[in-house]
Amino acid sequence: MSRFDTVINRKKTDSVKWDYTKKIFGVEDVLPMWVADMDFSVPDEVIDALHSRIDHGVFGYTMPGSKMEEAVKKWLKNRHNWEINTKSITYSPGIVTAISMAIHAFTTLEDKIVVQPPVYYPFFEIAQKHDRKVLYNKLILNDEFRYEVDYVDLEDKLSDEKTKLFILCNPHNPSGRVWSREELTKIGDLCIKHDVLIISDDIHSDLLLFGNRYTPIASIREDIANQTITCIAPSKTFNLAGLQASILLIPNDSLKRKYNAIQQLFGLMTINTLGADAMEAAYSSGEKWLNELLTYLENNVVIIENYLKEHLPEIKIMRPESTYLVWIDVRSLNKPDKELQELLLKKGKLALHIGSKFGENGEGFLRMNIACPKATLLEGLERLVTALKNNK
Repeated sequence: MSRFDTVINRKKTDSVKWDYTKKIFGVEDVLPMWVADMDFSVPDEVIDALHSRIDHGVFGYTMPGSKMEEAVKKWLKNRHNWEINTKSITYSPGIVTAISMAIHAFTTLEDKIVVQPPVYYPFFEIAQKHDRKVLYNKLILNDEFRYEVDYVDLEDKLSDEKTKLFILCNPHNPSGRVWSREELTKIGDLCIKHDVLIISDDIHSDLLLFGNRYTPIASIREDIANQTITCIAPSKTFNLAGLQASILLIPNDSLKRKYNAIQQLFGLMTINTLGADAMEAAYSSGEKWLNELLTYLENNVVIIENYLKEHLPEIKIMRPESTYLVWIDVRSLNKPDKELQELLLKKGKLALHIGSKFGENGEGFLRMNIACPKATLLEGLERLVTALKNNK
């Protein structure tokens, strides 16, 4: 039996996923498989590190030190063959926070920001809350049922003199697509040509499945690196989102100074003590746990593929190359997203993210989180079939 088979009761822990369905979806008695956190306990080494800090009993001001920086550097080198300079490291409570601060630091009210829907919705929601104009470079669903970039449209939007920022999602959320070195090089070249800053959200980069490889866009060439801010975190990899600790890698000193100035303006210069300790322990000692997790997630992907093929063959999934999020194609049912949501919540008692949440070209898809024990996954699939079967 795998450690990941253990079902942990997360109710009454103030879990957003498990305790806030009434507030978010209007119903309580549903199985939540929507928000991107895992139902697995973290590595023992992380728990030990947290116990050690708690047992010490003093929680004064702290700063991530050289041991943390070396742990990050070693992790990126060993897992992704990416050599970084530790001087490029800056910390943030979260990547959404980091992107918001970057928008504040590098754009003004009249500027435009490019995103690639369907994509993680805070990208465009944050930009809109900053009163920036959002330009949508819609991803193309090709004949192989994979997303690809529309480079002609991308260049058209980057060439707008008001465009100052491009937000990349690598690996891509919600589809799990891992962009190739060739694809990323084209993106980087276009951003350099039109002097557009790249913010690359690489939070899912450790969750690589089925032999896929991740290339950080900043690792390709020095000129691309100097035009890029890369956001990483152990939060998805090791299920640490509640500890609010993430990293920005900013090799361009000028950009780093501008970003740090905005951090100081808002008083967000560091991360909390327990988050830092968990991050260091995860990057230093969590590799064995992660490798076991990836095998388990791959098995869960195969389970959902086979289950749907048998019980609901009219819908299919986009096999994720990374992440524990599965993008489910339900367009054959010919139902608007609002009706799909009603069927899921009322008939299936299942809470999923509806595709249009990620942009209008996400309509007709569902996003399911499969980072859960097999028993929970099977229950979720039964509920999905109950909701959608014979509802064409």
